[in-house]
Amino acid sequence: MNLDIDMRVLELLCARLCHELVGPVAAINNGVELLGEDDPDFVSDAVKLLGQSARKAGQRLQFYRFAYGSAASSGSKSAIIDPRALAAGLLEDGKVRCDWPAESVEGLASEWQKLACNMLVLAADALPRGGSVLVKQRPAGSPRITVTAEGTINFPEEQRAALGAGAAIDALTSRTVHAYFTARLALRLGAPLTLAVEPQILVLAAPGA
Repeated sequence: MNLDIDMRVLELLCARLCHELVGPVAAINNGVELLGEDDPDFVSDAVKLLGQSARKAGQRLQFYRFAYGSAASSGSKSAIIDPRALAAGLLEDGKVRCDWPAESVEGLASEWQKLACNMLVLAADALPRGGSVLVKQRPAGSPRITVTAEGTINFPEEQRAALGAGAAIDALTSRTVHAYFTARLALRLGAPLTLAVEPQILVLAAPGA
């Protein structure tokens, strides 16, 4: 199977990344405008808004730089990147809680950490009303990574189609390209994703070699 990423996929990933940054960047612009007010209260609010928005933009950039960018070879361990910290920053102040035990990262090669981060985003996106996401590394003989979302699940059919091996690139959108990209990361590791969906729970699993 050809696992090369098509130019359209790259364009859609860029569109999704821009969407993730629009909110905090717009808030930064609002804060800059408030700095021009004469009222000290407005200025104080502007400084707070600028700080919060800049932190959120930085957290999202750091997360997606790792999730979409280049990681170390799949056979190495990451001594620098902490995917748990990246996930905590991404979901900070949001409606989705993340439980990612430290032992689930120990010994996990960076390419698998990258896959786990992308699986986490898929699970979090399936919880528009909020909920919880649990990330686990399983022992040998069972799925290497398991990500479980609990809450009111919304995982549209087009998302499921994008996870499939035969997904059509022309049918992808900026909303479904992440599922496609995540599935291709898993295939590159020889760990095709499995998906189980119920009204209150979603389970994504990537089996190890």
